[in-house]
Amino acid sequence: MTGFGLITPRETLFGRGMRDQAAARLAQMGRRILVVRGRSVAWVDTFCADLIARGCDVHQVVSQGEPKLPELVDAVDQARAFAGDCVVAIGGGAVIDLGKAIAGLAPSIGDPVGYLEIVGTGQVLADPLPFVAMPTTSGTGAEATKNAVITVPDRQIKVSLRDARLVPILAIVDPALTDNAPRSLTLASGLDAVTQLIESYLCIRANPFTDAFGRDAIGDGMRALVTLMAGEDAQARDDLARASYLSGVALANSGLGIVHGLAAPIGGQGGAHGAICGRLLAPALDANRRIAAEMGRDLTRFDEVSDWIGAALGVPVDQATSALRTFVDANGLPDLAALNCPPEIYADMAQGAANASSSKANPVPLTKDQIIAIMADA
Repeated sequence: MTGFGLITPRETLFGRGMRDQAAARLAQMGRRILVVRGRSVAWVDTFCADLIARGCDVHQVVSQGEPKLPELVDAVDQARAFAGDCVVAIGGGAVIDLGKAIAGLAPSIGDPVGYLEIVGTGQVLADPLPFVAMPTTSGTGAEATKNAVITVPDRQIKVSLRDARLVPILAIVDPALTDNAPRSLTLASGLDAVTQLIESYLCIRANPFTDAFGRDAIGDGMRALVTLMAGEDAQARDDLARASYLSGVALANSGLGIVHGLAAPIGGQGGAHGAICGRLLAPALDANRRIAAEMGRDLTRFDEVSDWIGAALGVPVDQATSALRTFVDANGLPDLAALNCPPEIYADMAQGAANASSSKANPVPLTKDQIIAIMADA
C-alpha cells in the first residue's frame, strides 16, 4: 500500500445546537477575539454579545465576498493592530478563507502578498493564531482544509495561502446555521461539495482514508441536494453539511482534478466558484472516463461515481451524467458565459488550468485541447 498522511482539524463538533458551545470555547482561548463574518447571519451578533458578556474584547472584520488581495491586506492590518489571541470565522467558504488567511498572516511580518503562491516570494508563515471555523453554508469544506483562496484582481487569478498549520484547531459545524439558505446558494455550494468528494475519490492521490469518505458521502450529498431543490428539509441540511465537511477533509488529504483546476482561472474572471464546479462536473466526468477507457485504465471508480449520482437522480448508471446535466439546468445553474467565461477565453482558461495544482491530481493527463473541449461541452 502506498503511504499517506492525514491532516484534519484538531477537534470537530458536528450537529445541531453545537453553535451554543462556541462562545465558551473561544473564551477559553483568550480574551481578545477577532471575529471574521459575513453580513447575512444574524446569529453572529448574539455570539459576539455572548463573548463580551464573558469578559472578552471583540473586533469584527466583515467579509465582502470572495476575499481579494486588497481586502486581505486591510484585514491583516486590522488584526495586527488589534493583537488578538485567536480568530474565529463564521460564514461561507469565502469568510472562512479570509479568517484562515488572517490567522496565518497576522503574526507574520511584512507584506502579505509575499506568502501567497504564484504571486509571492516564498516567504514562510510564522506560527498562526489559533483559528476556529464555523461554516454557514455547505460547500467548500474550508473548515477542514489547510489553504485559503485569495483573488488577485490585477492578475485576474486566484491563488492560495497554503500551510498545514492553517487547518482550524476547532471546527464547529452546526447544520442549523445553513437552514433556509437561498436556493441558488444551496445549489452552487452543494455542487462544490459533491465535486470535491468525487474528484478526491477519482484523483491519482486518493488513499483508503479519503476513499471511505467518498463511498460514504457522495451519494448522501447528492441526494440531499436533490431534496433541497424540492424544498427545505432539516435532515437534508444535516446530510449536506456532513458531506461538505468530509469533502474538505478528503481534498486536504488527497487532491482534486480538472474541475477545480479550471475553477481557479475561471473564478479569477469573477465567476462564482461553486457554480463553475457544478457546470463543469458532468462534462469533466465524461471526458475523464472516455480518456481513461482509451488508455485501458480500470473504470471501476468512474462506474461507482455514476452509480451514486444515478441513484440520487433516479436514473440508471449509464444515464447519470446526462441526468446531472439536466438537473443543474432545470435548477437554474448559470452557464459558463454567465460565469464570465465566454468561448473566446477558453484557450487562456485551459492554459491556466493546465498549470493549476489541482489539475496535477486529475485521474488522467489532459491536453490543452481536451481541456478546451470540456469547457465547450459545458
